[in-house]
Amino acid sequence: MEHREGIRLGTCSWVEKSLIDSGVFYPPEATTAEARLRYYAARFDTVEVESTFYALPTEAMVHAWCNRTPPGFLFHLKAHGILTGHPVDPRLLPVELEALLPPADRNAETVRVTDPALVKNFAEKLKEVVAPLRRLHRLGFIVLQFPPWFGFQKRNLAYLAHCKELLSGLPIAVEFRHGSWLTRHHVDYLFAFLKEHGITYITCDEPQFGTLATAPFVPAATTAIAYLRLHGRNAENWLDHATPRYAYRYSQDELASFANVAAHLRQSCRLVFVMFNNCHQGHSLVNAGSLQQILAGNPHTASDNAGSLLHKTSC
Repeated sequence: MEHREGIRLGTCSWVEKSLIDSGVFYPPEATTAEARLRYYAARFDTVEVESTFYALPTEAMVHAWCNRTPPGFLFHLKAHGILTGHPVDPRLLPVELEALLPPADRNAETVRVTDPALVKNFAEKLKEVVAPLRRLHRLGFIVLQFPPWFGFQKRNLAYLAHCKELLSGLPIAVEFRHGSWLTRHHVDYLFAFLKEHGITYITCDEPQFGTLATAPFVPAATTAIAYLRLHGRNAENWLDHATPRYAYRYSQDELASFANVAAHLRQSCRLVFVMFNNCHQGHSLVNAGSLQQILAGNPHTASDNAGSLLHKTSC
């Protein structure tokens, strides 16, 4: 991983459809994938690739990402759903891996892959895919975002350790979506476990309901790198996946609070990533631009339109 120290800001997608349609960030002439990534990379120095949750990129695609961004720009890849126990579309798997599925699974709309041999084969394929990013020092983390039904259990802790083995040589970061991981009964054990295995904990921000349905905001670091992943606080729609659950724009006060958290983590960490996942209608890019201004010491210029970083401000 690139060893530039400090606080680095980015978003969890640069091509989410409503983000592009909103027109809040890209100029009208940025109509191609190449133009959009180049424009983004001129303003931020890291990004998450969300599409890798659904399908592995081709080698040509990975090389294109590197060619369209400056040296030192980092890509975090969201781990494929196979590795985090999500249902996946078998038609989007590499052909040689799809052929290993039982015939009934190959024709299903979605399938949960639990065969250890197939999961291992997929992990090896992922390592092949990210090799160019590693070689060019462009790989940030493989982001393992576990689903809400993945709660604190010994077998799930064992699976985390197994993921570390499966992806040996790759830096991995883990995000939990169930509150059981961070209760006072479990949190110290969890952080000690992650430190022991060299796994980076992701501090996530998401709506709270006073239950374990979501993970609370518990800032911490388990390696020399801290990672904040900010999803918004759209409580009304969060539990309904048929609605725009990431439609939320953080206020200036909320962003100032995140700036304080990042600065505090930076005191004990070599590097802090702050990644906005509230991508709906470009809220993530607006907020990331505003936080840039706050961290630069210009809070009065960090209005919700993110100043000159944004093409226009209507949503």
